[in-house]
Amino acid sequence: MDIADALEDFRHNHRAVLVTRRREGRLQISPVVQAVGDDGRVLISTRSRAMKVRNITRDPSVSICALNDAFFGKWAQIDGTATIVEMPEAMALLRFTYVQVAGEHPDWGEFERDMVAQGRVVIAIKPESAGPDVAG
Repeated sequence: MDIADALEDFRHNHRAVLVTRRREGRLQISPVVQAVGDDGRVLISTRSRAMKVRNITRDPSVSICALNDAFFGKWAQIDGTATIVEMPEAMALLRFTYVQVAGEHPDWGEFERDMVAQGRVVIAIKPESAGPDVAG
């Protein structure tokens, strides 16, 4: 599977599992929702104090697997390098991610206040490889 095909799957399946690496080397797995940005990065909204943010700050190599709503069936994995986008730059990406996953927000002012109050950041993953290439 090439990256473009994987990103197309990600655009239609927002539920995903993100894998980062803990300090001692073990894996940390997080259920997340994601969107694909116009630039092809996978975008995840999270809190700045989340362990996945700490892990990415130390080791930006990540894997993410998007699952369809039925769970079984087609899925796609992307491996890449993550960066943490903080406020104020994160706000436009937070809004974009929300629209892609949930549609229009009824009160964008409230949304922005909540994002600041919650200490939200965006994990932006630049894809470097994708899979699977065969079904199991």
